[in-house]
Amino acid sequence: MTRLIKKSNDFGAGGVSVAIGELTDGLDIYLDRVTTKYEGLNATELAISESQERMSVVVEAKDMEEFMDYCHQENIEVRHVADVTDSGRMRMFRDGKIVADLSREFIDSAGAPHFATARITAAESPAGVNPFHSEESDSLLSGRLRDFNICNQQGLAEMFDSSIGATTVLMPFGGKTARTKTQVSVQKIPVGNHFTNFASMMSWGFDPFLTEWSPYHGAAYAVVDAVAKAVAAGADFRRMRFSYQEYFERMHSPESWGKPLSALLGTLRMQKELGLASIGGKDSMSGTFGKISVPPTLIAFGMAPVDAREVISPEFKKAGHRLYMVPAARRANLMPDTEALTAIFDALHREIAAGRVVAAFALGMGGVNEALVKMAIGNETGAEVTVPAGTAWDKEYGGFLIEAAADIDIPGAVEIGKTIDKKAITVNGESVSLERLNEELASGYATVFPDRARAEGEAPDAACCEPGPDYPGEPVEHPLVYLPVFPGTNCDYDMAGAFEAAGARTRTGVFRNLTAEDISASCREMAADIDDCHILAISGGFSAADEPDGSGKFIANVLLNAEVRAAVERLLARGGLIIGICNGFQALVKSGLLPFGRIGELTPDSPTLFRNNINRHISLIANTRVGTVRSPWLRSFSPGQLHAIPMSHGEGKFTAGPELLETLLRNGQIAFQYAGPDGHATMESPWNPNGSSWAIEGIVSPDGRILGKMGHSERYREGLMKNVPGDKNQGIFANAVNYFRKTEKTK
Repeated sequence: MTRLIKKSNDFGAGGVSVAIGELTDGLDIYLDRVTTKYEGLNATELAISESQERMSVVVEAKDMEEFMDYCHQENIEVRHVADVTDSGRMRMFRDGKIVADLSREFIDSAGAPHFATARITAAESPAGVNPFHSEESDSLLSGRLRDFNICNQQGLAEMFDSSIGATTVLMPFGGKTARTKTQVSVQKIPVGNHFTNFASMMSWGFDPFLTEWSPYHGAAYAVVDAVAKAVAAGADFRRMRFSYQEYFERMHSPESWGKPLSALLGTLRMQKELGLASIGGKDSMSGTFGKISVPPTLIAFGMAPVDAREVISPEFKKAGHRLYMVPAARRANLMPDTEALTAIFDALHREIAAGRVVAAFALGMGGVNEALVKMAIGNETGAEVTVPAGTAWDKEYGGFLIEAAADIDIPGAVEIGKTIDKKAITVNGESVSLERLNEELASGYATVFPDRARAEGEAPDAACCEPGPDYPGEPVEHPLVYLPVFPGTNCDYDMAGAFEAAGARTRTGVFRNLTAEDISASCREMAADIDDCHILAISGGFSAADEPDGSGKFIANVLLNAEVRAAVERLLARGGLIIGICNGFQALVKSGLLPFGRIGELTPDSPTLFRNNINRHISLIANTRVGTVRSPWLRSFSPGQLHAIPMSHGEGKFTAGPELLETLLRNGQIAFQYAGPDGHATMESPWNPNGSSWAIEGIVSPDGRILGKMGHSERYREGLMKNVPGDKNQGIFANAVNYFRKTEKTK
């Protein structure tokens, strides 16, 4: 399908006039063909309305029918809205009449030549004030850890899905407590069911206070900060490229024009001196409302290709290691000393590759103290250090705090202390417990974006050792897995990859719902695919946008269709298996397949999956314990066995009455439970991330052939989530394949 597309554009600001108008020189655009959400729009509104969910594409006229057929197969709404011409003009039509007719030459000129005068003012500080020096005392309890620019924004960060795509090398927060904030995003390149260690790393840099003082210096240090963060995680800075996000006040004077010009000159100087290039960017010059304007903003985003095996994370690894500080390299004019920085970056990269540096943190707004606390809390490994008095909070962009397992050779590196087997940090003789420091670090955002929720009730450990059923048919070496893809499904690639890696064959089928005829045809096709398969796998996502009133209802209603329902019953009758993860689990529960094993078997006392206690989406790694082996899906496990599983959901709280909970426990249907640090089922947040009754993460049907769970076991591949400990390779997919192969149970 993609080979048919010659060019594409997104419907951002400017709507049709930009998304289509930029595609080529000559265009005839038919506004009345454009799909709209609202009736009654006039020609101007149709031409300029923003619609971020849509794309415009150019295909050859001879390929249009084929392209539209592909769109229909993928349940994508598509319209022919414009023709490419050789007129060199952009013409817009409404009801057969021309409403706009502009030459490309005129459009490209923006109407007329534009000129502006820019005046770059000198960077000045009050006499004797160093913009990099903090007047705070060296105390870890000075209040700086609560600063919004320094505090752990965990409650906010967890609202974004960090493990989708089964490519995440470093989770946003690492260590056994999942509290050490990573400074980079590292994602493996998606290769389907194949394997690679090739990954892409992204970092960023920006200090609004430096940029407000001097856009030139601030932009330069934004580049340096982005580079330092990538180097601290193992990247070779010489392979980096940049993209900039700029946001400035509305331009109204030479001085206002001088701010973005100054910032761009700062980035250009860093690029030339470091030998790096920028490959893109986005700007806005409208950051003014009334008398309020944004501070001069230029955020540097740095990207570099990396080998996932060479990536390190910032949490302290072991007590007894040496701690080194590498101060920032600055010239007398307070600009970065790029010659010295280049030597530091290269040396640190070599030491990481050699395995002598096991953790590193790029120093930033909170200096050494910020780095110490964030590196320590992840694995609850303390530190004792001595630094020059009055410098512990100084900004050191381009500098590092390094944990080394052996002697290192890095220009400017000074040994300042060591890691210790104690849950405390001592700086210049003052010692503070990690528990107290974690409270400080978490408190900044906690009132708006809490990272923990209330805990209610108790959770007994489930432990059923009875074996599950065997496959009644002939052995099947490569069972077929059918994965229906509903509107909003976004985990089907991950699920298919997990099954294929275990030895299964997969088939996906897109459920189309744009017309009544599409729905009927999709139900027939789905029933036929279920009849062909050995395993029905319902993936996660946001079916029908999870609205209104909760998730999974669309899929549940499809399962209740007579043809689909009959096919599901035939699948179970011949010993087939069903799995639903996240959104799929929600659908299995709302259809009655779980916990009862029969579609439509719902009562007022049926369980449900409700909104998380924390009242937001959560994305994190949770430890789960095995509660039963009475299922083909769980045949290789032992009760109490622990796994570390990615979670990503807003409505994952399994809720059931006490009588049903007792029945599930007695029947061996509690598959997995959220576990605390002691390995036992827990109701405590964040270990139980949603407040599920009896800490239930997943359940099975009475015969064990249907499994539903919230955790995304399908998102693990070798080399992923390496900054969080635990067994992340949960073998449910291999267990299902071995059930059909009739092989001996494997560990």
